Amino acid sequence: MKTTALLLALTTVAFAADPAPPKTVIAQTDKLLFSDDFNSTLDAKNWKAAKGKWEIADGALRGAEIPADKHGAVTRHNMKMQDFVASFEVKIDGAKGVSFTINAVKDHMARVQISANSFVVKRDDNDHEGPDKAVVFLTKPVKLAPGTWHTVVMEIVGDTLVGTLDGEHTGKGSDALFTKEKLNPGFTVAGESASFRNLRIWSAKAK
Repeated sequence: MKTTALLLALTTVAFAADPAPPKTVIAQTDKLLFSDDFNSTLDAKNWKAAKGKWEIADGALRGAEIPADKHGAVTRHNMKMQDFVASFEVKIDGAKGVSFTINAVKDHMARVQISANSFVVKRDDNDHEGPDKAVVFLTKPVKLAPGTWHTVVMEIVGDTLVGTLDGEHTGKGSDALFTKEKLNPGFTVAGESASFRNLRIWSAKAK
């Protein structure tokens, strides 16, 4: 009986440490690179808050803009990756909008933006003051009620980006920038406030 109980406990831990990947459009998930449920304490080793207020509240990561910052709240996880799939859940409680973003080596690369009434998938401006411009692949009107959780999936394989909201709204676009090394995935919040949970990031390859 003790042996059976131990095996059951180990199996439970294994399943908890290896969550099922989401449904994807272009990517086949490989290894789980990073995960955070945000249901205990906020690990300062994993997350670097550049702006805003970030805390663990009600089993999730809650972010809110600080008006004096004159900038949206931003927090990032320091890691490098190439082709990947990321998934998380988001709840908007008053925020004007939130995003999940990926950086290139020197600047921004791509993001999915979520507000109470829109879902956006875009390639970011990669040089700020230079000639480069952001490219929006999708702007989809939606209706997200306050206090409800929604699932977001972001995929980049090769030169193609895909963003999906609740398995229903999908934007897709290609750009040579997406073939470059990816850095520092993170969340942004404009206004007050929004929560995130169950972040997962896998390495990936084309289906």
